[in-house]
Amino acid sequence: MRGADGYNKSLFSTMRLEEFVPQAHPLRQVRIWLNEALSKMDAKFSAMYEVEAKGGRPSIAPEKLVRAMLLQVLYSIRSERQLVEQISYNLLFRWFVGLPIEETVWNHSVFIKNRDRLLEFDAVTELFNATVETAQKRGLLSGEHFSVDGTLIQAWASHKSIRRKDGSDDDRPPGNWHGQPRSNQTHESKSDGDSRLYRKSNAAPALPSYLGHVLYRAVEPVRRYYDVRSGSPMIDCVFQQVC
Repeated sequence: MRGADGYNKSLFSTMRLEEFVPQAHPLRQVRIWLNEALSKMDAKFSAMYEVEAKGGRPSIAPEKLVRAMLLQVLYSIRSERQLVEQISYNLLFRWFVGLPIEETVWNHSVFIKNRDRLLEFDAVTELFNATVETAQKRGLLSGEHFSVDGTLIQAWASHKSIRRKDGSDDDRPPGNWHGQPRSNQTHESKSDGDSRLYRKSNAAPALPSYLGHVLYRAVEPVRRYYDVRSGSPMIDCVFQQVC
């Protein structure tokens, strides 16, 4: 018997957002860990908004901001505009962020403004430290046998944004930059001035990038320390932070 291609627009639904998320979905455990770390940052969040506590509209809850930022990293979402769009119609994302289905998602520009406040007050670093502390209390970390891994993190900037530092370039982006000598001493990106030109090997192109370092133990599920730099790597500094 052929089923009818009908669509019943129900006015009410008795299902909760959590019921749409499979029990074995990895984001369930991630959310538990994340919420435990966020609970330790209540004083930090209160201090961030202390100046504006006497007036003004309520901000986006910092806890929701952090969850949304983590989704952007885990799912490699390229822009805040796309992130906000996906939170709007993706039930999994709405549940993870803690946004009720009847609540309107934020504008992407509002999200960026509130996110910058988190970065300004170094809340992301404190969140990372709180996560490591939670893992330490659960016996998941050890003080022995550390390893350091490094990688290049490509910046969100293209070669067309590379200009001479002395401003001798014209305003038009070069049509073909191949064969033109460029170095970090003479050129920089106008869209991401903190990035530097790096290459993985002589056979790979030099791209605007950052140097990323992670400290971990091979048998541990949690990374102990991270470090992102635009200049030369400083491994000794990484060890001094945790040893």
